[in-house]
Amino acid sequence: MPLITLPDNSKKSFSNPIKVIDLAKSISPSLAKRTICGNVDDALVDTDFLIQSDSTVKLLTDKDLESLEVIRHSTAHLMAHAVKNLYPDTQVTIGPVVENGFYYDYFREKPFSPDDLQMIEKEMHKIAKQNIPLTRGTMDRISMLNHFKSIGENFKYEIINDIPESEELSFYKQDSFLDLCRGPHVPNTKFLRFFKLMKISGAYWRGDSKNQMLQRIYGTAWLSKEDLDNYLLKIEEAEKRDHRKIGAFQNLFHFREESPGMIFWHPKGYKIWQIIENYMRNIYIENGYQEIKCPQILDINLWKQSGHWDNFSENMFVTGDDDKQFALKPMNCPGHVQVYKSELRSYKDLPIRYGEFGSCHRNEPSGALHGTFRVRGFTQDDGHIFCTKNQIEKEVLQFHTQAIKVYEKFSFNSIDIKIGLRPEKRLGSDELWDSSENALRNALQKSNITWEELPGEGAFYGPKIEYHLKDSIGRSWQCGTIQVDFMMPQRLGANYISADNTKEHPVMLHRAILGSLERFIGILIENHAGALPYWLSPFQVSILTITDYQASYALELEEIFKKNNIRVNLDLRNEKISYKIRQHVMQKIPYICVVGNNEVDSRSLSVRFRGEDKSKTYSIEDFLSFLYTL
Repeated sequence: MPLITLPDNSKKSFSNPIKVIDLAKSISPSLAKRTICGNVDDALVDTDFLIQSDSTVKLLTDKDLESLEVIRHSTAHLMAHAVKNLYPDTQVTIGPVVENGFYYDYFREKPFSPDDLQMIEKEMHKIAKQNIPLTRGTMDRISMLNHFKSIGENFKYEIINDIPESEELSFYKQDSFLDLCRGPHVPNTKFLRFFKLMKISGAYWRGDSKNQMLQRIYGTAWLSKEDLDNYLLKIEEAEKRDHRKIGAFQNLFHFREESPGMIFWHPKGYKIWQIIENYMRNIYIENGYQEIKCPQILDINLWKQSGHWDNFSENMFVTGDDDKQFALKPMNCPGHVQVYKSELRSYKDLPIRYGEFGSCHRNEPSGALHGTFRVRGFTQDDGHIFCTKNQIEKEVLQFHTQAIKVYEKFSFNSIDIKIGLRPEKRLGSDELWDSSENALRNALQKSNITWEELPGEGAFYGPKIEYHLKDSIGRSWQCGTIQVDFMMPQRLGANYISADNTKEHPVMLHRAILGSLERFIGILIENHAGALPYWLSPFQVSILTITDYQASYALELEEIFKKNNIRVNLDLRNEKISYKIRQHVMQKIPYICVVGNNEVDSRSLSVRFRGEDKSKTYSIEDFLSFLYTL
């Protein structure tokens, strides 16, 4: 006789086990018609799920964000159904839910085209309008294998063979389409209305480049037309802001096939890099960090000792010969431990803070490379703090203050902060984890902020704080982090002499504010749509002449601006002034100074502000004074 507790804490008792859909009917027939799935004791379930014991239940409708996962999963099946209707010889592999949508991987001899995408989407709407029920069933292993083999689904056959024999094999069926799946799903295709197929890409079977190349179709699905339209508008805006397009247009950087995943920085792009690096270098100095520089290549025995080799070797570039093997460093921490170990340390020396603009290399899969966001060569504003357990809280509090100051400087004012707590597989005692997690909490509490806790999301060596930045169109970017590490100092033999004259292992705090500078510059470009703030712009002022007569005055102005540390771009070309203005406007220069005969005679400037059509006239001195206030 299950006793069911509803979200408003009301209770309903039933004499027999009851299905989720029947629970909804007992409350309201209209609610039952809108119920997509249920949340039973924090697990998503089908409406046909049988509640057999006392449970906490929430009925989820098209008004509940929690039901989005089920809608997206079901829309993936709807897409596969449409593909099989249109292209029967296509093999269906896997189709998970991803952020903002779903995808399905297919094997088909002929590549899908954009026209195919439109036809598939049209077929999906046609199927959905038929109000087809989705029903769950189970099948024994032999029958399931025979079924998929008989219809030529070789990839499904392989998946089933890899599932442990003790595991139940379930499927979902909608009309003629049947797919191996755990679920849950919507009860009927009528709930699948607001979706769009987005793009086609390649993907290796099971993510292994040695396997068959498949075709992946991405889609998105939402609870309402308004949500779908808003998302598509955001995608459209994101495409306009694509840092790869802006980077090429503004002549900041480029990529070449001869060096995949590596960036060729042009003078303007590298100027942005230098501005950011110099700013962060001052942050190091202000907060007591000593900047160091460690080797790019280290003996793989060190990586084995640190634990990275066992968990990361497939992403490391290795060189050397049979006698000695080395790896390009994928992270900086083992090198920092070596600097720490280079002399005897006392508890009185702690904390010791090292910072490095460390150049790292990781052998990322070619399919994962994406502009400056995902590269094989990158530089981090990486730092490590060696401290005692009692110093963790103070160091985390100081780091948090640094991070918020930096993010505000870069115009990020909406920041979500999360604490990753102990995972199931971890090193160290529960007491050690308790004290470290509480130190992170206490530091954030003293900063008067709220945070989200993520159980099981900490590293195996300790808990961590993550900083997620919201950009101008609402996207979230995880950049900064501070991580507590009990294990690496111990594994690499780092010690200090404690107050009682015994050897202790220091705690190692891994910290970064920006993370990868390459990625952060890409985020900045997209956040500002290429119109970087004045202090970050590679050229802050452009000087444009109307005729050759103004050239000498323009050269004089250029020299004045340079002496005042203003980054200036001089355009003396014999082109129409309207053409020159338009070009510099498109390059997002903060201030465009046009000099004609009047400006030469009065030793003045006609200044056009970025984003404005009209110009303002300044004397040289007044314009310099204005720039000093920025």
